Amino acid sequence: MKLDITWQGIEPDRQITKTAAKAAKAAAKCEGRKGGVSLLFTDDETIKQLNSRYRGVDSATDVLSFPSGEEDFLGDIAISVPRARLQAEQYGHSLPREIAFLTVHAMLHLFGYDHIEPADEERMRSRQREILKKAGFEVHGS
Repeated sequence: MKLDITWQGIEPDRQITKTAAKAAKAAAKCEGRKGGVSLLFTDDETIKQLNSRYRGVDSATDVLSFPSGEEDFLGDIAISVPRARLQAEQYGHSLPREIAFLTVHAMLHLFGYDHIEPADEERMRSRQREILKKAGFEVHGS
């Protein structure tokens, strides 16, 4: 799997980069998928602009995913690092664990999972827990 990681609006962080790469590769391996992924780490303002432009929602969010529908390139992911940091504090776990969770969550969206219906949400949560555990990340109620 090819992973292209970029940073916009915030300073790059090596630990976040390594964590996201490990989580993305674990998700791809568990799902038997290959192909490239573009991953943007950014600030709340940039992710708010992306959310407004592509989803019509004028607010910041933690993660966005944009499936490509192609086999060789799976899609794009954007993660707000400030939002991830806040959520890690709120949920009482580390920032790397939150980055891993958000990366796996977004990867599953690229693979076609969603959480609109309760049954789909449980299926996605179960798969997230399984992937996080296999990759060696802390797992609890994901």
